[in-house]
Amino acid sequence: MDALKGFHQIVVTPSARKYLRIIVHCGLYEYLRMPFGIKNAPSHFQRMMNEIFPQEPSEGWLIIYIDEIFVCSKTWEEHIYRLSRVLRKIQSVNMKISLKKCHFGFKELKALGHVVSGLSLGIDKTKVAAVMLKPMPQNKKEIQSFLGFAGYYRQHIKDFASIARPFINCVTKTQYLK
Repeated sequence: MDALKGFHQIVVTPSARKYLRIIVHCGLYEYLRMPFGIKNAPSHFQRMMNEIFPQEPSEGWLIIYIDEIFVCSKTWEEHIYRLSRVLRKIQSVNMKISLKKCHFGFKELKALGHVVSGLSLGIDKTKVAAVMLKPMPQNKKEIQSFLGFAGYYRQHIKDFASIARPFINCVTKTQYLK
C-alpha cells in the first residue's frame, strides 16, 4: 500500500508554518500541509508512521518505509486479518491510501529493491546482478556510492561491517583499492 500524496497528509503546525512561507507576486503564502522537498519531511513522516504502528513492525509482519506499507502473511486468513488491522489504524488517523498503488494477495512482491514473500524479505536478484556488472569503484565518489547501495542491504549481508571496512578505509584515508 502507498499513502496517497504522502507528505501532504501531514498538517503543519501553526508555529512551523512561518518557516515554510513562499513569496509570489500576489502575496505571502504558508503551507498548511507538509510540502515535498523539505529536508526533514521523510524522517517526520516515518516517525508519524511508527507512532501509528508502534508494535506491528516488531511482530515481523508489517514493513513500513516512509509512505510504503507492506503486510506479510503466510495464509490468506492471516493476511485478511492483518490487512483489516492495518486499514482500521489508517482509517482511525484519517490517512488516505492510493488504490492505484495497492497490490493485495500476492505471494511475492518486488518493492524498494527487495522481494517480499510471506514473512521473508530478500534482495531483488536484479539488483544483485546490476552490482555484479559494475566495475570496481575507482575513486572516492564511486566508493561512497557503492557503500550507500550496499549499506541499504546490510541486513542481508553477513558480517557486512568487516566486508565494507576496506572500502570505508579508502574513503576515510583517501587511499584507493588495488
